[in-house]
Amino acid sequence: MARVLYFLYGVVVYVLFLGTFLYAIGFVENFHWKLFGNLFFVPKSIDFGGKYSPWTAAIVIDAALLSLFAVQHSAMARKGFKEAWTKIVPKPIERSTYVLFASLCLITLFAFWRPMIGIVWSVENQTLARVVQIVSLAGFGIVLIGTFLINHFDLFGLRQVFRTLQGQQPAALRFITPGFYKVVRHPIYLGFIIAFWAAPVMTTGHLLFAIATLGYILVAIQFEERDLVREYGKDYQDYRRRVGMLLPVKRGGE
Repeated sequence: MARVLYFLYGVVVYVLFLGTFLYAIGFVENFHWKLFGNLFFVPKSIDFGGKYSPWTAAIVIDAALLSLFAVQHSAMARKGFKEAWTKIVPKPIERSTYVLFASLCLITLFAFWRPMIGIVWSVENQTLARVVQIVSLAGFGIVLIGTFLINHFDLFGLRQVFRTLQGQQPAALRFITPGFYKVVRHPIYLGFIIAFWAAPVMTTGHLLFAIATLGYILVAIQFEERDLVREYGKDYQDYRRRVGMLLPVKRGGE
């Protein structure tokens, strides 16, 4: 019975993640229904539909929301936290629970985000503006493809609960570098950077979001790579010497 419940829990969390990811695209891209007149777009985006606050208050609130996500996303991914956490949460659903908390933090951010609509830059040419937005959407595409190139369903907890349902032990992940990973070490993070910075209209609120997430990404990579070196040793060290972190620059090495 427990295995079935774990599986159902993992599926529900995965569906929640998918909805959150799709909403994030609409949020960042300003696909707001008042702009497009379509209920399939988001009710609130990074620049529209939210409660407007004084500039100082908006910065404090938005920075706190971004910090909440950053702390959760990084702290719960660390090995020491996982070892302590799995004494409370059953191991088969540890990853799903991580995804659940990450999704809830994002939903909180969407709900309480305060727009700041001062214009930093605006692409006036409509054709060029569309190209910039397509580049941003391509960034989200890189993120999604990047997850499938490694193991999308393991990354979001489904593989673990499915194997548990079948009575199998968790599968060990091999160190592989397919597709984008041959060009940059962190294509998922690169995709997010492209998605967040390629904005045809960059407002002060969007700029705060882009700067904060870029800072988080640069810090998170350091912790993540330290864990990867511990796990894969020389294989990852050699890979790090050969392949650029976020830029497709060939480096020295084997």
